[in-house]
Amino acid sequence: MADAAADDATPVLEITDLHAAPVDGDDDILDGLTLTVGPGEVHAVMGPNGSGKSTLANVLLGSPEYAVTGGSIRFMGDDITDWGPDVRGAAGMFLAFQYPQTIPGVSVLNFLRQALSARKGIDLSMLELRLSIMEWMERLGIDPAFADRHLNDGFSGGEKKRNEVLQMAILEPELAVLDETDSGLDIDALRTVARGVEEVRQDRPHLGILCITHYQRLLDELAPDAVHLLVDGRIAETGGPELAHQLEDEGYARWMTPA
Repeated sequence: MADAAADDATPVLEITDLHAAPVDGDDDILDGLTLTVGPGEVHAVMGPNGSGKSTLANVLLGSPEYAVTGGSIRFMGDDITDWGPDVRGAAGMFLAFQYPQTIPGVSVLNFLRQALSARKGIDLSMLELRLSIMEWMERLGIDPAFADRHLNDGFSGGEKKRNEVLQMAILEPELAVLDETDSGLDIDALRTVARGVEEVRQDRPHLGILCITHYQRLLDELAPDAVHLLVDGRIAETGGPELAHQLEDEGYARWMTPA
């Protein structure tokens, strides 16, 4: 299992020549993707629809719907290419979903207790967990009453995304993959969520973040160290925040393969 105490020179995430396809399909969606995220770095992945962005998020978290057909994924120095999603989560990988699932009958508090027990291998008392959650809810501007509500049941889009940030804070991952976290948010909700991510980063300066997005507006808030353009399942170009603004202004046409 990954060593959370790996030194600063060890990448949090190292993807090398990654190829992946749906388990029920023939063609690779990821077609030779290479990308490295260092400790404390924020990397953004942008690209047109169908470029492989959500496939990348699912493959990183070990979704059984996809098969790695070539290359490797290393996390905190360990090759995790063949690890299952539960092992990856327990080791410190976290995925914030584009469309967080609603789980009727399971409170936010109980969900976090089960997830944290799997992550840390300890059985926290409800009182210990509640105290920790209340502290983070205050920092993230979340109504404390949400702790006892059913997970995402009746939550607005912004509330669901802030709840994902709460999970990230409590679970203390080494890598957070944000899969289109800005989807469906107005500008005020987006800023609230981005500030929540920054709150977590203040507590965990070694946290690596891979942010998958269509738009630069979230990146204006998170200030990424690198922006990667994903086209046809591989990185077509890498740059700084200025690349995100260029893509927002010009679109993807110059990098697209003619049909």
